[in-house]
Amino acid sequence: MRIVIAGAGSALGDATASALRAGGHQAITIGRAECDLRDFAAVQAMAHRLGPVDGVIHLVGGWRGGGGLAGQSDADWDWLQTMIVGTLRNTTRAFLDSVAASPAGAFAMVSQTGLAKPTAGNANYLAAKAAAETWLLAVGDALKKGPGRVHIERVMALYSDADRAAEPDRDFSRHIHVRDLGQRLANVFD
Repeated sequence: MRIVIAGAGSALGDATASALRAGGHQAITIGRAECDLRDFAAVQAMAHRLGPVDGVIHLVGGWRGGGGLAGQSDADWDWLQTMIVGTLRNTTRAFLDSVAASPAGAFAMVSQTGLAKPTAGNANYLAAKAAAETWLLAVGDALKKGPGRVHIERVMALYSDADRAAEPDRDFSRHIHVRDLGQRLANVFD
């Protein structure tokens, strides 16, 4: 299967691409250099160039927050809603017909366990993640007449081998290794 990884280039993107390839899939990695995922016309053009794909794993995002509700700045909100929700909207709309036509088509994203118990310091971030989850569930509704589906992985935090090497005394027990999450995302297509 041909799977697009939107927001590739991170440790998680690399781990997901490796897991997909190990499973016999073609991982199409799209990072900033390949396409500005904030620009719907650019994403549409890229989708047209790529042709049929079976799935999209959305890994675009990042975190901004802290400082209680008063610290939730408009600039942070604008950035978060653009990077987390806007890029998801663009990729799902651009690839919807292709994924819907695949017998095993799927869209997948990573969200946050904090949605179950939001905190004031994460209000902007978690509101954007909640909106992204809602959008992806609506995409699932659009796919319901066929075999296409959506998948959401909620995690608290991630770590890589580089993170562990940089902070050997840090407790990563509540985090998930990027390799393990990459494998879980790849398993969506098996």
